Amino acid sequence: MEQRMTVNDTYTVYNLHPCYEFSTSNIFTSQPSILCVSLYVFLGLLAVLTTCGNLLVIISIIYFKQLHTSTNYLILSLAVADLLVGVLVFPLSMAFTVTSCFYHEGFFCKVRGSFDITLSQASILHLCCISIDRYYAICQPLSYKCKINDRVIGIMILVSWGISALIGIGIIIAGFNQGKCEDGCLLDALISTTVGCIFSFFVPAIIMLSIYLKIFLVAQRQANSIQNTICQNRNSGITVSKMERKATKTLAIVMGVFLLCWTPYFLCIIFQPLIYDITPIALIETLNWFTLFNSMLNPFIYAFFYRHFRSSFKIIISGKIVQGGFENSKLL
Repeated sequence: MEQRMTVNDTYTVYNLHPCYEFSTSNIFTSQPSILCVSLYVFLGLLAVLTTCGNLLVIISIIYFKQLHTSTNYLILSLAVADLLVGVLVFPLSMAFTVTSCFYHEGFFCKVRGSFDITLSQASILHLCCISIDRYYAICQPLSYKCKINDRVIGIMILVSWGISALIGIGIIIAGFNQGKCEDGCLLDALISTTVGCIFSFFVPAIIMLSIYLKIFLVAQRQANSIQNTICQNRNSGITVSKMERKATKTLAIVMGVFLLCWTPYFLCIIFQPLIYDITPIALIETLNWFTLFNSMLNPFIYAFFYRHFRSSFKIIISGKIVQGGFENSKLL
């Protein structure tokens, strides 16, 4: 149902965002405040970091033959999704943030929303596929190469992008309620938002949590087995302990950052149709940017933790890659 604003909302809207003044179209203020300028400079820096970080990952995997592995193809596709978030979604969201699109669902806002949902969903599904790949690599190492090959990875990538496009288009067509709900729209809003959030976020999140928990338990069991076998070697025991702590830390960072960035937004979207009041625009904007922030962190989590990527980044940043002849280099 279309949102309606009255003159009484003027003071509220102006105070909810430092960059907009109340009018029939929520136009940008002619003299933006220092807070507004600082906000957009900060968001611009995030867009640059997101683009550059994921571009480094893409160039590394494409250029260096040592990185041409099934797992890295998943990371490459994830980096492409996150790169597009930095190139497309960040600027579009900065130009027409939730403050403007909150009340006026024009064509530009629908395009922005479609890109946002599709690319963010692609990022989530790729993270889920990476967790499945890691499960077979750690829990079933003997059958890993048979079950997870280039063909399977290709199917994972195609399915991830296909489902993301369908969800992005479907939610835009069905109407993703982001405001006050009145009269008979409550049931429709509850169904559309709840079903959308469950299948687009909560199901992948539960799958990832279950898989990483299984990986952690298997890794811990393997570490204990190794430690019992060589219990008389003190140095080996210390090494196993360090490996166990590193595995725990990595899994905690992976899931912690993912859940921190995405859970608040989807919880807000699910519960706001039940609230008979307009959700503060600043809150929606902040939570939406938190989800996009995850696209900047993914290169650090899934690439910077591996020394091969760190070596490739050093070669690229130093400019040595321009000289050529490094594609067969052994990355240490």
